[in-house]
Amino acid sequence: MAKMAKVDLQDDSAVAIIGSGAGGGTLAHELTRRGLKVVLLEAGKRQSIDSFSQVPAEAFGQLTWLDTRTQSGDWGVASGFPTLPVWHCKTVGGTTVHWTASAPRLQPWELRAQTTYGKLAGTSLIDWPISYDELEKFYIIAERRMGVTRRNDMPGLPASNNFKVMYAGAKKLGYKQVHTGHMAINSRSYDGRGFCIQQGFCVQGCKMGAKWSTLYTEIPDAEATGNLDLRIEATATRIEHGSDGRVTAVIYRDHRGQEQRQKARLICVAGNAVETPRLLLLSASSKYPQGLANSSGHVGRNYCHQITGFVWGIFDKPVYSWRGATLAGVVEDEAINEPRRGFVGGYRIELLALDLPTLPLVGLPYGWGRDFASIVDNYRNLAGMFINGEDLPRSDNRVTLNSNVKDAFGLPVANIHVDEHANDRAMRKHAQGQMSRMYEAIGSKRVVLGPTPPATHNLCTARMSDDARDGVTNAWGQTHDIKNLFISDGSALTTPGAANPTLTIVALALRQAEYISQQMKAGHF
Repeated sequence: MAKMAKVDLQDDSAVAIIGSGAGGGTLAHELTRRGLKVVLLEAGKRQSIDSFSQVPAEAFGQLTWLDTRTQSGDWGVASGFPTLPVWHCKTVGGTTVHWTASAPRLQPWELRAQTTYGKLAGTSLIDWPISYDELEKFYIIAERRMGVTRRNDMPGLPASNNFKVMYAGAKKLGYKQVHTGHMAINSRSYDGRGFCIQQGFCVQGCKMGAKWSTLYTEIPDAEATGNLDLRIEATATRIEHGSDGRVTAVIYRDHRGQEQRQKARLICVAGNAVETPRLLLLSASSKYPQGLANSSGHVGRNYCHQITGFVWGIFDKPVYSWRGATLAGVVEDEAINEPRRGFVGGYRIELLALDLPTLPLVGLPYGWGRDFASIVDNYRNLAGMFINGEDLPRSDNRVTLNSNVKDAFGLPVANIHVDEHANDRAMRKHAQGQMSRMYEAIGSKRVVLGPTPPATHNLCTARMSDDARDGVTNAWGQTHDIKNLFISDGSALTTPGAANPTLTIVALALRQAEYISQQMKAGHF
């Protein structure tokens, strides 16, 4: 491995990237391999395949972003999980460390949501500023990079017992598109990493390294170029700009809590769709009183999290659902736009298993008692699925600063506000009905509907738009207002679609890296 670069705090020739997950980690690799110096700031610590814990509670504490957030609105998470509105990571590799590695593509019509669905009251739908053909070019590169199964001759993952139950129920209902998913998990040795041994500890950090994560793919590759300066436990608190309006530096707190200022030629924010808008809002100035890149007022707005909800089936015989990749199973027949179902947009039915300590905390709808205990007693015989559906952007579903609650550095925390649209509720009801029927069709003793869990897919809070009045960035994630400020994570998605978002985030980061390097070579920054 090449010696890691050391970029001086006063050096304004490097690119500063905030966040090391799917967007930031990929972007760091792409820019460094093109010869650019990169400072990568990560708020969390650096774990490894060796240091991952397979004790669920330990792993949760080791990886999760647990800084205080507040929330409001009528979504179920506000009442069910008041202190944890979203579940993502604070560690090198970001949420790619604990993601379940489902990597489907958005479909062409999902990039034209406003055109496809028409004007819907109570939504802020717009079409994406890029075409599917353009995105597809980068999907292909991303799938190869990530080793996605059922693409590029990478075989699908094997069928777990949990999947076999799902498959049997799906076939009874006449579903056709049922398989073990497009997963960024090696089904055979690939990219110097071993294959999945079906341990089931996907969200605790994959100790085999079979699951793609920027922690042990993109970031070490970036370090090997000699062009990466990775700074861990470095929490960005503000972005500064010059009199010309262009950004000039990132202010951050280092591992000792001391304030540092890193100058930069260009800044890319990839802190997740909660922390990214929060940082832009915290960076308000006399020139940008509403926050950076926020002349449209859209920073933090249009927050999407995809529609989720559990369904559990209890059977006479053991399922052992914890064996096998957590999410390796999907029914894609409902990922269509068919308004006759009572809603627009589509959803995927995805396999799910929760470890035993997590199940009562996240997956069950009510508190202790005999009925609750009977479900836990049947854990061996439990099969699980959940919905991953398209929620609709709403202007008032947003991330704002809560000045009444402060973080460790005395800064306002993020408040996440979500009021569900009637379309969201109709989709969840339809999906949970279909999943219930799948289990009932194959003789389940009982079906249990779970609650809406904390959001794991956080999207659209600094969205791409053709018209600068409708969003925050252009088609390359470059902010409309500030040419050397980019958004490089799920915040930039225009609409969420019904596909788990990581593959799309990686594809957009690959495309953005190409654009940034071309623009830098041309002397535009």
